[in-house]
Amino acid sequence: MNKHHVLKGTVAVLVAAATLAGVSGMAYAADGKQAADLAVHGGAQRIAGMYGNQHAKNVILFIGDGMGDSEITVARDYLHGANGSFDGLDKIGQPSAYGDTTVGTGQYTTFSLGNGIQDKGNPTVTPVTDSAVSGSAWATGTKTYNNALDVDVYGNPQLNLTELAKAAGKATGNVTTSEIQDATPAAQISHSTLRSCYGPQGKTDGSSNNAADQCEAAQLKENGGIGSISEQMLDTRADVTIGGGAKYLHQTVQGGEYAGMTVWDQAKAMGYETVEEDVDALNALQYDGKPVLALMADGNLQTQFAPSVATKKDPAKDENPIQCAVNPDWLGNENANGNSASLADMTSKAIDLLEANPNGQSNGFFLQVEGASIDKQDHNANACGQIGETDDLDKAISAALDKVDLNETLIIVTADHAHTSQIVEEQPNYALSTVLESPVDGAKITVAYGTSPDQMYANDDAPKFDEVESSMSHTGTQLRIAASGPGAQRVNGLTDQTDNFCTIAKALGLKSTTEDMKTLSDGADANLVVDEKGQRVEFSGFDGDASVTYTVTDPTNGDAVIATSGEATGPVSGVRVRTDQTMSIDLTGKLTEGKTYRVTITGRQSGKVVARDFQAPAAAAGDDSQVVPGETVENPGDNTSAAGQQTGVAGVLGKTGSAIAAVVVLIAALVSTALALKTVKGRRH
Repeated sequence: MNKHHVLKGTVAVLVAAATLAGVSGMAYAADGKQAADLAVHGGAQRIAGMYGNQHAKNVILFIGDGMGDSEITVARDYLHGANGSFDGLDKIGQPSAYGDTTVGTGQYTTFSLGNGIQDKGNPTVTPVTDSAVSGSAWATGTKTYNNALDVDVYGNPQLNLTELAKAAGKATGNVTTSEIQDATPAAQISHSTLRSCYGPQGKTDGSSNNAADQCEAAQLKENGGIGSISEQMLDTRADVTIGGGAKYLHQTVQGGEYAGMTVWDQAKAMGYETVEEDVDALNALQYDGKPVLALMADGNLQTQFAPSVATKKDPAKDENPIQCAVNPDWLGNENANGNSASLADMTSKAIDLLEANPNGQSNGFFLQVEGASIDKQDHNANACGQIGETDDLDKAISAALDKVDLNETLIIVTADHAHTSQIVEEQPNYALSTVLESPVDGAKITVAYGTSPDQMYANDDAPKFDEVESSMSHTGTQLRIAASGPGAQRVNGLTDQTDNFCTIAKALGLKSTTEDMKTLSDGADANLVVDEKGQRVEFSGFDGDASVTYTVTDPTNGDAVIATSGEATGPVSGVRVRTDQTMSIDLTGKLTEGKTYRVTITGRQSGKVVARDFQAPAAAAGDDSQVVPGETVENPGDNTSAAGQQTGVAGVLGKTGSAIAAVVVLIAALVSTALALKTVKGRRH
């Protein structure tokens, strides 16, 4: 039954508007902001401080990759007629479309801060963004350079919405029609200085290794790094992950706890319910307490429509306009058992699993859904391909609306960047084009592609999606964003992609500022555990960090190192944090009975230090485990964070030290304020 529950919309909208209007200190983005100022977390927001007071139990974010206004119009005109509308895509954000819900519709800006890793450390305003920067912007609230994922322009990891939702006890999901390692889905599962770092062997099927070309060396686990996108996906541990890219999990892990295993085997060892290219198995999934990892294709999923090929101007195209045909290999076609795996099917399954999850039931969920190949087929000048993928996304939105209650669920529909296709009045002399005939109103629709002069396919007679000689380009125009449900009014007007991070985080009640995120590591702790599995230090609670470093030493032997994560050589080195999970340091065979050791664990983003002394007991027999509480170490060494603030476990500073620290912070704040006022006065001249 359709659950488009009616809100008391007039009152809700008026209250929301009044709330926004009454927010003190609301700050619109200043004209002429420089790249270095835009590079900080939240620096590119256009409506910072305008949050309202509406909260949603759930948020579903729908992304049409490459879905600019032109791409929406091309698909709507062909599929529904020039005066028609999409059932889902056009209804989100439209007043009274699903009852008098709280709604909003606006545009947002999409620029990046560099053309690639060569610009790391040197923020430069770049008008046209790629999917990695865009995904990072709404996932973290931080702008970065093209090809980077969830790191700032200096390479420092930034916590994403999936990690923050998990820290808040919510269920999480990630659904896409692309390879799961591709930029948009990867922005919810990883921190990578290069978007091409798909797996421990780079971007291969495991039969070779090109990681040296595809990954920054410091990020690889064999070099003491946080690992590739696929490895980090398993560490992030979203409750539901559905997409493509199965072949990259056949790579062999090169370092760390699971070295020598394939990534698929690592997933199974970590307790995942795995599905590999099996539509029936996907449809049969039921919640059983395990996170789901279902990859439905080796690479990207097949498109709904078979490809069309854009060609140079030819009068015969006007005389014989084409209509699109369904791709027989599309997973949305029902198989012999009546099962299918369209984006709508995968979205519906993800919502079922998240709602059955105890965290989802009690605390709600965050789900990102991407229609990925609108972009990929626009790159290929494939009009039918991009139209079918827009339709697939529209149906996924409708499927979600049939399942959720807009009184408690915020649905946002937007894109990551615009693309090159345009409806024009006649075939251009200078560009490739396709002439379509709408099966609805019979209109002749000429779609032109003007940013590359060449045939897109390597084999003109048999187009292959992944074999392109050249590629149509992204464009830098602003994008449509629409929302329905609690907090939807925040997308009104002109915002930035980074504002979308705050819209979602505030609606869900997540930590959204850098300082607030650091507090997620306040409860971090560590203890020695001895059981039949051996001896290990277990630690948890570093939820304000993307990575940690650790050292276990023997104070009685000149602080000899017993175990270490290795020296942190760069921002993406260290041990990847598994949010809301317990992690361990294996010490089996390394401890002497009765001897005292010290473990020091440092959060690389929060600066939090946990230092514990523990005495190694005798190895436990049977199934009983021993938890040996560590002793808090008073002022363990030089526990200072990168910001110069002393850190440590609760009680390390003591009352006097805490008071001193508070005074120091106050003085620093006063000095900072004075400098800021001086700067402002100087600018007025």
